[in-house]
Amino acid sequence: MTMQNSVIVITNDGMGQADIPLQHTLIGKYLELLLAGGDLPAALCFYTNGVKLVVEGSPVLAQLTALEQKGTRLVVCSTCLNYFGLTGATKVGIVGGMGDILTAQAQADKVITL
Repeated sequence: MTMQNSVIVITNDGMGQADIPLQHTLIGKYLELLLAGGDLPAALCFYTNGVKLVVEGSPVLAQLTALEQKGTRLVVCSTCLNYFGLTGATKVGIVGGMGDILTAQAQADKVITL
């Protein structure tokens, strides 16, 4: 199985439904293992609370930067950034609209939601 034509959707400020420190630990480990495996997804899409992972102060900026440098597109919801008052605070990814997220999902063979 390959991740190359996959899109990963991240809608939480971390991974799972737990205390934020645990969510951050889990998403950090997930992204590290994804990078180590070398079989990278086409895109990661961030919306709702997920946009908090691409802004200043995020504990996973290093992993996300590495993914972006290796060719994975990071698509960030502009409406969500605006809602949380984070417009202009992004450190990685491209800020787009829901249409960009929909396009990424439509082009994928598989969509994984974390």
